[in-house]
Amino acid sequence: MSLLSSVSGPRDLDRMTVEELETLAGEIREFLVENVSQTGGHLGPNLGVVELTIAIHRVFRSPDDPIIFDTGHQSYVHKLLTGRQDFSQLRSRGGLAGYPQRSESPHDVVESSHASSSLSWADGISRALTRTGRTDRHVVAVVGDGALTGGMTWEALNNISDDNDRNLVIVVNDNGRSYAPTIGGMARYLNRVRTADSYRTLHKGSATLSRSLGPAARAFYRGIRGGTHGFLSRFVNNVALYSNLDIKYLGPVDGHDMAAMLETLELAKSYGAPVIVHAITEKGRGYAPALSDEADQFHAVGRIDPLTGVAVGGAGATAWTDVFSEELVAAGEQRDDIIAMTAAMLRPTGLLPFAQRFPDRVYDVGIAEQHAVASAAGLAYGGLHPVVALYATFMNRAFDQVLMDVALHKAGVTFVLDRAGVTGPDGPSHHGVWDLAMLQLVPHIRIAVPRDAERLREEFREALTVDDAPTVVRFPKGAVGADLPAIERLADGVDVLARSEAQDVLLVGIGPMAHLAMEVAERLRAQGIGATVVDPRWAIPVQPSIVELAAAHRLVITLEDGIRVGGIGTRVRQVLREAGVDTAVDELGLPDEFIDHASRDQILADAGLTASKIANDVVAQVLGTRIPVARPATDTGALWVTQMTSPEGASQTGDGQS
Repeated sequence: MSLLSSVSGPRDLDRMTVEELETLAGEIREFLVENVSQTGGHLGPNLGVVELTIAIHRVFRSPDDPIIFDTGHQSYVHKLLTGRQDFSQLRSRGGLAGYPQRSESPHDVVESSHASSSLSWADGISRALTRTGRTDRHVVAVVGDGALTGGMTWEALNNISDDNDRNLVIVVNDNGRSYAPTIGGMARYLNRVRTADSYRTLHKGSATLSRSLGPAARAFYRGIRGGTHGFLSRFVNNVALYSNLDIKYLGPVDGHDMAAMLETLELAKSYGAPVIVHAITEKGRGYAPALSDEADQFHAVGRIDPLTGVAVGGAGATAWTDVFSEELVAAGEQRDDIIAMTAAMLRPTGLLPFAQRFPDRVYDVGIAEQHAVASAAGLAYGGLHPVVALYATFMNRAFDQVLMDVALHKAGVTFVLDRAGVTGPDGPSHHGVWDLAMLQLVPHIRIAVPRDAERLREEFREALTVDDAPTVVRFPKGAVGADLPAIERLADGVDVLARSEAQDVLLVGIGPMAHLAMEVAERLRAQGIGATVVDPRWAIPVQPSIVELAAAHRLVITLEDGIRVGGIGTRVRQVLREAGVDTAVDELGLPDEFIDHASRDQILADAGLTASKIANDVVAQVLGTRIPVARPATDTGALWVTQMTSPEGASQTGDGQS
């Protein structure tokens, strides 16, 4: 029987010796490689936190001592130690989430996996425990060094240092990387600590000496060691960062030395005030393919061969990100005013080729989206055209800067939002479903949603010509489908993809949803219902031709892979009413809910966004109302479209979610 299979909860660690805990760490690494290689997931980060996580659960008493992970993708070992060892459906519907999830376990506290927020959570929880008399409990925040590039961590540290009367332990998991090598001044400081000869020498002697001492001598040694490390931090590295924040600092400690981690965490636990434990770890630890991966040390992988680390299946498909990446380089060749920016995601957002071609024209600001956007406004003021590439879900964090720094100042900044819409296995915090509803509130913003690779290229180029307002180009995760050519481009840029002699239903497909709109149109034609399909290309502002076409049809259906509430469909309805057009509008999109992890197809089906469901709903409306469906002269079918309108003109034809 393996040690791992004997662990059903953290307290099973109490009976193990240090040597057994080290054996357990090896078993966990084997488990992670074997299982994550079959499902995909965040492999490298979790291989790096095995000993660290075991030590935390041995020293502290979760869930009474809440443990918060920043970010949550490094929580796989935590899941294994808290009784969740079925990884067969990891990140799939019905299986374990790739991040902490309260519905899975009382040991999971914070589900949001937007980096840099954990210290604020820890600050609040520790204050609450103190104020309510639960002073025997501790709060532990595990913070990746990449998260320290985010401004929220420093806001939290400033407040944590203002109240030392609580049990709060901050474990800095310092592997020198977030997705890629961590950037910025903080990263340079930690790297000096990590690579200093004095640290390496001290570390090598540290473990040997510690093991040779008895319990009493070890306690004395820990005090000396802490003071020595503080001396090294202060004089060898000429930095006393944490001391200046008035927070006790322990470290650096080897995050893979089980005995050292246990001793340091016990010391932190007994301190009775906020403590920072600086643990140096190695991303991808123990797995050669990850360690040899210079890109991101297997930060996130799809299905791979566990022996070689080589990806299996899905090869050859062109990703949306790749199309954007190529077009950005091409645009950069033609215009030297184009500057690329991102927030710790140079490679995932497709900026690496641009950085290789124009290394002095790329700024990676770390996990600091707000700073990126405000800085981009400054770049635009200085005569440049910034392209800010982010995941759509992280655009949420910089809304105020888009509104007040970019739009208010009429700054020509282009935002490229990757992983927009339903992203699938990463779950609620990573679906990019809020951007359309959120960003269309910004005055004078222009939002392009390409339906295929060719439209992505041309709409991105069009965005770059706008120098007096923010522009957005958003596209989904994964492979680009086949190009969908238009049969006509109208004067305002709207593409007509299909027309019918009978103008019964106008299908407005937003970006990739145009493909779904075409499928719906085919099904409607088979039922004798005429459908026109358009792709606005620029979803915001709503173009005049959309209004004209809507006025000529009996029903308008908008399809988008963002939330319905306040989405593009809502904007279309408002514009129609302002123009005096009372055509019924069905706004189809995603519900205003936090959507769990599942495949994209499963999530769209749950929302009713399938061709069969939409077509059936339209056909169901072709019953018993006063408004006949238009027919060609040769068609004698007696079909009718339901169109019930409230006194204010709002459509009552259904909410699109039934």
